Amino acid sequence: MLFDTHTHLDAPEFHEDREEVINRALEAGVTRMINIGFNRETIPSTMKLAETYDFIYAAVGWHPVDAITMKDGDLEWIATLCSHEKVVAIGEIGLDYHWDTSPKEVQHEVLRRQIGLARELNMPIVIHNRDAHEDIVKILKEEKASEVGGVMHSFSGSWETAKQCLNMGFHISFGGPITFKNARQPKEVLAQVPMDRLLIETDSPYLTPHPFRGKRNESAHVKLVAEAAAEIRGLSLEELGSITTKNALERFGIK
Repeated sequence: MLFDTHTHLDAPEFHEDREEVINRALEAGVTRMINIGFNRETIPSTMKLAETYDFIYAAVGWHPVDAITMKDGDLEWIATLCSHEKVVAIGEIGLDYHWDTSPKEVQHEVLRRQIGLARELNMPIVIHNRDAHEDIVKILKEEKASEVGGVMHSFSGSWETAKQCLNMGFHISFGGPITFKNARQPKEVLAQVPMDRLLIETDSPYLTPHPFRGKRNESAHVKLVAEAAAEIRGLSLEELGSITTKNALERFGIK
């Protein structure tokens, strides 16, 4: 029983064989997935997936890479979608200092506005953080994100950063990198995260785990993430799967 808490099944990489990809996930023991709609193009396709499959849920938000494109009407659109029964979070939102597509000040403003919306609607948030650990923590604190909490997606920060996020009520989610031979830091952090705050994901089609690194990722590979996490925590795959699925159901309010 596995829960892929972060995937992009609507990505162009899946246009040729999406149904087969979904079926492989089910065969691998993945019982639920959350697809992420993060801009004007992917929010409608994410909603379509969530409405088509009982076991696929949606998170909707505006990605920091696309922050410069967001208009007031887009925030209102996200707010309207949050009343849909299959929408379980606002995200992925956050900061990305790797790709130089949106100025930092624009990213900050868009993030703050979406945290404000999440507080207004009492929705958890899914945080994307790339090379922006200090500013992410600062903004989450200033905008009182602890009132709603959420998920630190594909966590890549230090244990010190993780502790600050845990103190604000966030869950910490890990993906393919914990299977990489030289990925010391995420493994060390995963070993210390309280078991009731641990989540797993693929971020497919990205961040493919070993031994498929370099190829397209897919939700079935969350089993490889679970196996690596189980080994790090000294648990069986079944125990790790059961715990992380329970955590995800509770975090996203899914019955």
